[in-house]
Amino acid sequence: MKPDLPPARLAARPKVSGDAGTIVLFGTIAALYFAREILIPFAFALILTFLLTPVVALLQRLRTGRAVSVLATVLLSIAVLGGIGWIIASQLVDVANQLPLYRENIHAKIDAFHLPVTGELGKAAGSVQEIMRELASPAASPASPAQGRHPKQANAPPAPTSPIPVRMVQPPSSGLAELRDLGTPALAPLERAGFVVVFTVFMLFKREDLRNRLLRLAGLGQLNLMTQALDDASGRVSRYLLMLFLVNAGFGTLFGFGLYLIGLPNAALWGAVAGILRIVPYVGTLVAATLPLALSLAVFDGWLRPLLVLLLVVGLELIIANFVEPWLYGVHVGISSLALLVAAVFWAALWGPAGLILSTPLTVCVVVLGRYVPQLAFLDILLGDEPALAAEAQIYQRLLAMDQLEARSVVDRFLKGRPLVELYDAVLIPALGMAEQDRHKGAIDPAREEFLFLSINEMIAEFSEYELPESSIGAAEHPDARIVCLPAHDRADEITAAMLAQILEQKGFATLSFPVVGHSLNEVLAMIEAGHGDVVCISALPPYAFAPARAMCKQIRERFPKLKIVVCVCGFSGDTHKAITRFERTQPDRLSTSLAEAVAHVQELVSPKPELVVLAGSMVEA
Repeated sequence: MKPDLPPARLAARPKVSGDAGTIVLFGTIAALYFAREILIPFAFALILTFLLTPVVALLQRLRTGRAVSVLATVLLSIAVLGGIGWIIASQLVDVANQLPLYRENIHAKIDAFHLPVTGELGKAAGSVQEIMRELASPAASPASPAQGRHPKQANAPPAPTSPIPVRMVQPPSSGLAELRDLGTPALAPLERAGFVVVFTVFMLFKREDLRNRLLRLAGLGQLNLMTQALDDASGRVSRYLLMLFLVNAGFGTLFGFGLYLIGLPNAALWGAVAGILRIVPYVGTLVAATLPLALSLAVFDGWLRPLLVLLLVVGLELIIANFVEPWLYGVHVGISSLALLVAAVFWAALWGPAGLILSTPLTVCVVVLGRYVPQLAFLDILLGDEPALAAEAQIYQRLLAMDQLEARSVVDRFLKGRPLVELYDAVLIPALGMAEQDRHKGAIDPAREEFLFLSINEMIAEFSEYELPESSIGAAEHPDARIVCLPAHDRADEITAAMLAQILEQKGFATLSFPVVGHSLNEVLAMIEAGHGDVVCISALPPYAFAPARAMCKQIRERFPKLKIVVCVCGFSGDTHKAITRFERTQPDRLSTSLAEAVAHVQELVSPKPELVVLAGSMVEA
């Protein structure tokens, strides 16, 4: 056992840890920014490795060597990408050559955007233009130069003329210099693409060695954890890439088909360009829509069909971005929609357009790290798609905020397709348990406590008409049996007793439920004295459940030794065999830890199964 630390050291430890975490965080961001020239090609190569590994593995299963499989896969990929780029470039050149045919429409559309010259708007525009011209021209008096001058000013020498501007003329450049100027802008992308190809080939050749080194870096004691993390990351990235391909292909197909119906030339080209450019989140769609929209303004007379093109791209993007992608990426990738947007902004700020393209795969890896590394668990909480709060915590928090409407919406969402007893056991009773913990600590004020209890009581009353999917049993066989539900101590116990009584009543049992106040235990026992087949259910909610339940059980046993008793300690997670010994001599007939278990125990006590006795190889009822 570790010795207790002094209060001063305990107070200082979180500050040091927080400072170290902040330094590591900002250091990592700085390293990502300053090393982006190396990390961006490496990240693209990693994504390509995920894409091409299945193809390489397939070729290797066909008895092809590793070198031949890797080189054939990479060269085939480069050829396919180059062919697609060449086809799109040639089509774009053909479209550019056809633009002079639409010169009249282009001039008409440009003239339509000119400012009006008639009407009130035209007068206002003319006034603004005249003022701007006066402000731009040098100040001058409308009178003649000699008029209005002071006599001394009339004899003044003329103002010096403005100096003659000097123009620098460069000597004509050579052909080699022009070629260099034209090729320099393309060198950086080609250089980065070359790094990507080299990294990809190396990773495909040494993928097992890289994996083993990463496992060794994490430590031999973390093999199981790191294996799960690598499998999870690779599976999520692969699913994302597959979903991205399907979504973009679907978008491009629908966009191209819509442009074909509108009548725009080269509709298939614009559909393919839209599908490819949409790899860049948020920005790619805008760029892809600009080209066909501009072409529609040049090709078509009037504004109807350009407006249809605009509505087509806006409608498709709204549907896919707001409905299709959140559902697909949330289910298969495990990142929330807000996290995708924040990640896109973050990586774009660090790495520019390349970061925008890589934002989702990189965020997937970050979320996986947060899921498997305890020190980075906050990343999974912030970026993952799992609910930040469980249903019981959401209800308790909303009731603390006195927001009954949202708490009820959480209950309704949970109850869809589920039995009522599951709602009580999994949501409302744990929420009550949280309230009891805070109440015993003195952390909840009386007004909020009263609102919480009243709200849950209202929900229980509204669920009285809820129909259970299971058929009711037990009541018809024992019409004289009554089930008496008693709270052990306080209002939380009273609410759980009301829940149990409601479930038993919907099962077909004759049920009586008593509040904490209004009836003493002796009065209740006098009411059930005549019923010999009655069952008493004592409801108690932790943390202080056993002492009042034991006292009540003892009092009932002293008066009715043969009465059947079920004690329901809802939410108890310990050993029930040890817990039942805490009742000493006054042990109940059954000890339940949930409402569903209490209902089953009541059914057993009211309708016991016949004992079977084996006699001479045959089975008969005892």
